[in-house]
Amino acid sequence: MPRFTVHIRDEWLAIPCRDPTKTIHWLGLEALRRYIKNKPDNGGITTLKDVRFVVRRCQGQGLLDGEDTIEDALEDNDFLELAMEGDTMSTEFIPSQPGVSHLTAAYREPNDNICMDGNSLTSTDLVNLGRGLYKIKLTPEAETKVVKARELLDTIVKENKVVYGITTGFGKFARTVIPVGKLKELQENLVRSHSAGVGNPLSPERTRMLLALRINVLAKGYSGISLETLHAMIQAFNASCLSFVPEKGTVGASGDLAPLSHLALGLMGEGRMWSPNSGWADAKYVLEAHGLKPIVLRPKEGLALINGTQMITSLGAEAVERAEAIARQADIVAALTLEVLKGSTKAFDSEIHALRPHPGQIEVAFRFRSLLESDHHPSEIAESHRFCDRVQDAYTMRCCPQVHGIVNDTINFVKNIINTEINSATDNPMVFAERGETISGGNFHGEYPAKALDYLAIGVHELASISERRIERLCNPSLSELPAFLVNEGGLNSGFMIAHCTAASLVSENKVLCHPSSVDSLSTSAATEDHVSMGGWAARKALRVIEHVEQVLAIELLAACQGIEFLRPLRTTTPLEKVYDLVRSVVRPWIKDRFMSPDIEAVHRLLLDQKVWHVAKPYIDKYETQLSSPGSRPISPTSFSLEPPLSPRKRVRHE
Repeated sequence: MPRFTVHIRDEWLAIPCRDPTKTIHWLGLEALRRYIKNKPDNGGITTLKDVRFVVRRCQGQGLLDGEDTIEDALEDNDFLELAMEGDTMSTEFIPSQPGVSHLTAAYREPNDNICMDGNSLTSTDLVNLGRGLYKIKLTPEAETKVVKARELLDTIVKENKVVYGITTGFGKFARTVIPVGKLKELQENLVRSHSAGVGNPLSPERTRMLLALRINVLAKGYSGISLETLHAMIQAFNASCLSFVPEKGTVGASGDLAPLSHLALGLMGEGRMWSPNSGWADAKYVLEAHGLKPIVLRPKEGLALINGTQMITSLGAEAVERAEAIARQADIVAALTLEVLKGSTKAFDSEIHALRPHPGQIEVAFRFRSLLESDHHPSEIAESHRFCDRVQDAYTMRCCPQVHGIVNDTINFVKNIINTEINSATDNPMVFAERGETISGGNFHGEYPAKALDYLAIGVHELASISERRIERLCNPSLSELPAFLVNEGGLNSGFMIAHCTAASLVSENKVLCHPSSVDSLSTSAATEDHVSMGGWAARKALRVIEHVEQVLAIELLAACQGIEFLRPLRTTTPLEKVYDLVRSVVRPWIKDRFMSPDIEAVHRLLLDQKVWHVAKPYIDKYETQLSSPGSRPISPTSFSLEPPLSPRKRVRHE
């Protein structure tokens, strides 16, 4: 029998429907009847026939026609809001907009699975899980380890042993022994009291990542979680039932307690949850609508759910993946700018960089050679200034391999730490089933990812810093030999004048955001947790820095393509022409002033989707292949690697 969840003012009502041929108006009246029945004063409503109301979907706020039939307009378990005329108590459903991006709006239940064993997840996998591309399954080996660890904990409880977090309080209360009859309440109280975060909720993508990573850590079998609880978490993930997790409140030791507590609270059926069908709603109704039951915590399970670095690490995984994507596209953008400014390719000679063989530097120089004028890719623009009297270019062009290069090496360093952290047990105490004991340690401390993400922000920021200087060169006629601010009829038109100011402002903001958060520490929990990492802020501000870098490079790419317009009919190399064509597929040339923000946003989206990289990569690969004959190949970026190989992950397709 179909059932619908209807929100009226401050109440959620489950409405069964035996006859789906009835109308939306009937469903609204039935919801109102039940609402009145539950209110001592009838909710201030005298008679139903006098009530005028509208019904809309909670997700997307789509208004429903009262005359439509339920079977035509709704799907089973839909979430709806009923708004009464003149009602000021509930003019809107709980906002579903905070943190919801275009990806979640287009969510489709995936067909593929990633099988988790706690040892082989990568940052790329985690980001794809966040995007909703995969469901989760446990490997049989992981299930066996989880069961054995839980059996040890059950034995400890049965034998009335005193073990931290299992039969005692937490933090300052570690010496307080809890009676067996209150161990369940102990774990529930832990989650509720620690759900003390503030601020906007994490987006659904980031909450998926957080939940997926916690599942992966628990799958290692050192936390003492029961297999039933872990399966319930996986079912919630696969249904995309996501808790309301405020982004602020973690100090990064003892783990990310506040955000992980909010994550667990929703799974307990308390607080709020989000799903693609419901938007934000009470957690118990979201779970119920998807056929799920709230988890019931056993001894130690509350602690197992909230103790670890998964907030820092999941955001760090997104940061490092986005950093990697923008770093390689920065080389392409800079190469196009160099063409427009009629720079020289000599500074990218392979033998120069072989004398200072940093892997990142060699890789960037190689990319420049593969994109710029050569026997493989002739350029009419380069040919036009072949015999100019310029001796060498400014540092912002000539030193790209050295500046961009260290960014690449920084990303590789940080990615290695994040991937290690993704597959690390960060609980406390650790449950060693094979040894038959639990051991308290400090793996929950977030210093590793905190320091790495501070370093990432500092490194990646330099891409924006040098890009802003190249934008200045493009806009300044004394440096570019192009019209001022890249527009005709200057004065009447301002062109890229303020776009450059925007880039400068973002770079300035980054200078503040790059101050390391992990150099700070404040003692918490009555001095029992007397050194903390502040890794949550390190992760969040790293993402902000990277977003600013993407936006600055979007402005540079726009400016470089505009510069090309003034060099026509001359053409650049084939790969750079393809990049130009890509930009022009979403942004037309700047003939006269117009609203500029949409152009910046459109090109930023190209960079986020890595379309600039996908357009240029085949030419970079082909260039390397053409140089692969014996004796003719320069030093290639593939000759160097900073990352150890990760163990292969197991995947099951279309199950």
